[in-house]
Amino acid sequence: MKFKFSIFIAVLAIVLSCSKPDNSPEFVKNTTGRYLFNSDAIIEVYFDKNDLYLKWHGADRIKPMKLNDDTFFVKEMNEKIQFVSNPGDKNLYISIVPKENDTAIGYNYRKLTSEEHIPRYYLKNKEYDKALKGYLAIKQKDSLDSSIKEFYFNSKGYDELGKNNFEDAIHIFEINAALFPKSSNVFDSLGEAHLKNGDTIQAINNYKKSLSFDSGNRRIKRQIEKLELSHK
Repeated sequence: MKFKFSIFIAVLAIVLSCSKPDNSPEFVKNTTGRYLFNSDAIIEVYFDKNDLYLKWHGADRIKPMKLNDDTFFVKEMNEKIQFVSNPGDKNLYISIVPKENDTAIGYNYRKLTSEEHIPRYYLKNKEYDKALKGYLAIKQKDSLDSSIKEFYFNSKGYDELGKNNFEDAIHIFEINAALFPKSSNVFDSLGEAHLKNGDTIQAINNYKKSLSFDSGNRRIKRQIEKLELSHK
């Protein structure tokens, strides 16, 4: 009896696998690319041996389960996704399949063109002017956007300081200062980066800017006094 049941399971698996045809060349061509997950993150779709994979949230090889021609189950998201063309803007989207049948499907993650990049891309490639422009646009659209975090940019800046990449650290702290122009901590970090880069004048200027937002910071007061004495 156990042997017959095993045969049944094996046959069922073959039938199920045969019922899900390979991804067509047209589907592979149309869906390969980057999709905007949020204002500063993407989902990348690619194929390996005709199987669809995702790069998302730091994972490089997420393999969704194919359900039909354009629908997949992504275990890591606990969602069914579908590739859908939006008749409104003619763009392709990854859509989350509604769990209730009477709910209309939405257009969740738009496929980006080859020329479109998120600010994080420019930051990674040290195109700081473009990164700043992108982050300022995000902030203008939504000042509470989760991708605009003072701590994130401060950490990135100190990562570069730790590698003695002083110019890169300064650029990143300048982005942070533009996004958070009333933060004492941001200008404190920027002052430190200039000091390590050998620019005492800029270090003093930024320490004073930091002090203007936190007049009780004795450490910065002592640092300014020390630098001004040494600069005379």
